[in-house]
Formats: sequence, structure tokens, C-alpha cells
Amino acid sequence: MQSCIAHRWKEVNKTDNKSNLKSVVRKIISSSKWMTLLTVFIIAGAIVTALFPPLVLERIVNLLTALQQVPLNLALTYFGSLAISGLFESGQNIMITKFGQKVTHGLRSEMCAKLQHLPAAYFTRNEPGKITSQFVNDVDTVDSMFTNGIISMFADALKILSILGVIFYKSKGLGLMMILITPLMFTMTRLFQKRILKAQLTNRIAISKVNNHVPETIGNIRMIHTMFRQKYMEQKYDDYIEESYRATDKSNLYDSIYSPIVIFISSCIIAVIMIFSASGGQVQQFFGITVGTAVAIIAYVSKVFEPLESIGMEIQNIQSAVAGVKRINEFLQEPERNKTDSSITNIELTPRNEPYIHFDHVSFGYDNKNTLFSDLCFTVESGEAVTFVGRTGAGKSTIFRLLLGLYSPDEGKVLVSGMNADKIPDEQKRKLFGYVEQSFHLVSGTVRDQISLFNSEISFKQVEDAAKLVGLHESILTLENGYDTPAENAIFSQGQFQLLSIARAVATSPKILLLDEITANLDSYTERRVLEALKRASQGRTVISVSHRLHEYTHNHRIIQIGNQSR
Repeated sequence: MQSCIAHRWKEVNKTDNKSNLKSVVRKIISSSKWMTLLTVFIIAGAIVTALFPPLVLERIVNLLTALQQVPLNLALTYFGSLAISGLFESGQNIMITKFGQKVTHGLRSEMCAKLQHLPAAYFTRNEPGKITSQFVNDVDTVDSMFTNGIISMFADALKILSILGVIFYKSKGLGLMMILITPLMFTMTRLFQKRILKAQLTNRIAISKVNNHVPETIGNIRMIHTMFRQKYMEQKYDDYIEESYRATDKSNLYDSIYSPIVIFISSCIIAVIMIFSASGGQVQQFFGITVGTAVAIIAYVSKVFEPLESIGMEIQNIQSAVAGVKRINEFLQEPERNKTDSSITNIELTPRNEPYIHFDHVSFGYDNKNTLFSDLCFTVESGEAVTFVGRTGAGKSTIFRLLLGLYSPDEGKVLVSGMNADKIPDEQKRKLFGYVEQSFHLVSGTVRDQISLFNSEISFKQVEDAAKLVGLHESILTLENGYDTPAENAIFSQGQFQLLSIARAVATSPKILLLDEITANLDSYTERRVLEALKRASQGRTVISVSHRLHEYTHNHRIIQIGNQSR
């Protein structure tokens, strides 16, 4: 996660809680002025240089029709202008792509930084798949909106206007004709594009149904045979295939109609140009073109239809991205968790005249409708061992989340050494709390990384000491590369992973050890081994555990019942 968070964006996010896509783009432009200016310059160059070759060709054709020799430098100029135009066109595509990548990189960095500052309640309300979709699919639509949308549409629109301007300058009659025809061509293009895209969408949905039908059939094959539903499943599959075929056929039909129409219209325009160029009298005077001019205008006409078609697709890309932009803006504008107190740099082990941990008339619920518990009061003294017991859903694990500052109480206070738990900075929490969950969460890295969690402040000796404390050191040394062995599920048993979780929790020598149902899924032998490790890890620490049942480890613990709020 750290690699995806650019420092600059992280710092900005701390000070700007109302960030959105527009502000991200502004930041990118302000921080990349030279790239922005270069992009504008290359787009302008691509438009201007695209106008030169037909003008040079006009001069060459006029010389040939006048039976004059074409100078070598003029011919070289024509080929050189074509090359330069091609280079600028390629440069335009590269810069637009780079700008889009810059936007998406900055946006993902902003979103990653935002993710770190969201309250735990946000992750309760939103499924991981939804959040992932925002980071992947929605950001990709924004990339497409810039690379194949806004910027490209702007460039294509300027190119069309420039070409129409040159045609009008060369021949007012043909210019007026093109000005009238171009909107009609655009309207027709958009009509066909919508029909084709609709058919393609129908086809994708049908293909998705086909793809889902196959594993569904395989997974239920016994039931299908038992219930004699083979014919039904076959017919269902055939229906999906037929739906896909009809959609594909419709898309191909629209495409086959559109292309000949464009060719026919462009041919008619070219024919009109040729006729008017060969006409005399007032007609030729009105259109005012020579053979060379006619050839140049024909070249310009051929350059109009491609960007005209591109604009239609670019509009479609922008429209498709609107929903993604809305979701991203909503994500970036989510309220952040309460600000911590940066002045808290050291937490006393034994505060004066007050309990070490104090739940002072705490009420809390994950939503406004359902209160998990109300007016909860208890204290835990420094060095004390306490176990919370109660039914499933009573709120035992929620007490840990409040204590860790992941949630803020609706009413009352959660105090650690006299300070509000949700105000303690994250870097201090790591020194204060060691949290062991019911299941171990493997991260990508080595065995050492599983304990240190890539914290450079945790030395290798601390990692080793933590592993020795839980009785895992010798097992790690038997691995191929010891502590540098890549961590995989296959290298340890479930019990060993739980020991690794305890080692992770105690590596920073925390003052408080939080144990959340850590033996719930273990067999009796593994449970005993884990409990022995816990006894060693608990020495000299305040221990708070959550359990459905009591066992030997909790014999010396003070028991607090959660559910009836008795103490």
C-alpha cells in the first residue's frame, strides 16, 4: 500500500478534505506546467502541420497543369511536410496518453491517501468489491475520458474547424457546402455509433450469460441429471447464443451500412469539387478554384471524416465516464476520521489519579437505528488481565475497535491513560497496542516482514526476540532462507501462523495486549501451544482478551460480562 501513496498527494489530502477530480487535475496541471505546455504546443503543431501538405500539393498541381517544371525544393517540401505532420500526430497521441496517465496516477495516489484517513465505519458500510471497483474500473474510465475523450475531442474539433476555415478561404462556395454538410455527417455518425454501441453492449451481456451458464451447469450437473433438466439447460444455453448472434449481426449490419454511406457522400463531394473546378463562367467565379485548389480541397475533405467519427466516440467515452467520475467524487468527499492529537508523543504506563483504561458511560452503534450497547462502564488498571465474555454480537470485538480508536463512541468517553483513544496518533498506537486477531493476515513479503510489517524502526533482533518469545524461532530457522523465506500459506500450520500473529503483536514491546478469540479455530494440542506462548507474551503487560468460553489461560483474569452490562 505504501508504494501507491505519493508523498505529495498524501500531504495535500491531509489539508484538503474536499478534494475531487477537478482539484486533482488542477494540481497535476500546476505541478506539471512544462508537460501541460508541451502537450498544448504539440496539439497545436499537429493541427497546423496537417494543413500544410495539401497547400504544397496545390502549388505542385498548378505548376503541372501549367506545364511548368516542379522545383526540387517544392517536392522535398511536400514530403517533408508530410513527415513533420506525421511526427506531430504521433507526438500528440503520446502526450495525450502521458497526460491521461499522469491524471490517473495522481488520482489513484489521492484515493490511496484518502483511504488511509477514512473511518472504520466506511468499510463497514461498503463492500471491498465496491471500493476495489472505484480504484480500478472507475479510474480507468477517467483515464479513457482524458486520453480518448476531452483532450482528443478538443484536438479533433480544432482540426475540423481549421480545415473548414482553409476550405472556406480557398472557395467560399465549397466552404459553405462543407459547413452545411459537416453537422449532418456528424449527426448521422452519432446515430450509427449509438446503434452499434447498443448492439455491442447487448452482445457483451449475452456473452456474459453464456460464460456464466457453463460453470453453473458444471456446478449443478448432478442436480440437473437427477431432476432431468438437461433439455432446459441446453435450451437456455442456445437462447443465450442466439441472443449474442442477433446482437453481433445487428452491429455488423449497422457498420456495413455506415461505411458505404460515408464513402458515397465523400465521393459526391469530390465529384462536385471536380465539376466546379472544370466549370467556367459565374460558377467557377463563385467557387473560385483551380485544378490544384480542387486537389487540395479533396485532400482536406478526406481529413474531415476521420476526426468527425472520432468525436462521436469521444463523446461516448465522456458520457460513459460520468458515472465513474461521480462515484470518485463521492469517495474523495467522504468525511474523514477524527483528527488525532499530534502533541501526544509519549503515553505514561501508570497515569496519576485515574485508571489506565476507562470506558466512561459509553454508548455505541454501527448505525443510528441499532445501539450495540449503552452506558457501558468499566476500568482496567495497568498490568491487569481482563477477559470479556458474552454472546455472539454482544459487542466484545467492538470494544477493541473503540479502544484502538477505529470508531468513536456515540456517547461517553474511551480513555487510555487519561487520553481519548481516537485522538492518539497511529504511530503511538503501534507502540501502545499489540493486537492479535482470530485469524492471521498474511502480507506479501518474507517471514521477517510478517512480524515487522515493513517497519524500519523494528530491528532484526526485535523480530528474532518476538519469534523466540512465542516459540517459533527454531521452526523459522529450518526454512530454506530462514527469516528471509517468502511467506506462503504452505510454510506454516494454522497454529504456527497464530504464533506468528502473537510475535507480530509483541515486536514493538506494546504496553497493552489485545487478544480477539485467538484460539477459536484451533485444536486442543495447538491451543495449548498458543496459550503457553500467550503466557510468556503477557508478562509485564496489560492484557485484554475476548472469548466465547473460558479456559486455563483466563483463570487469573477478571471477567467482564458483555450483553447485560454487568461488571
